[in-house]
Amino acid sequence: MAVHIKDDSASTVVRKRTATRKISTSEAVSADKRAEPIDRRLAELHATIRSARLPGEQGQAADDKAFFDEQWERGL
Repeated sequence: MAVHIKDDSASTVVRKRTATRKISTSEAVSADKRAEPIDRRLAELHATIRSARLPGEQGQAADDKAFFDEQWERGL
């Protein structure tokens, strides 16, 4: 199915997403429709942040890397 995006800024965003993810324009647009609502994604992220240890706690440096690696992989 052909997708025509008339808005230049939206078209730019979609082209970047398709290039990064190596997917078609149709897949990029339909994937966004199935995405979890932002309020749920933010709630999950906030809960993760609240559960993190405070700066200076024992062993934090190693855990910070693991935490940020996990967030990167999840796309947050």
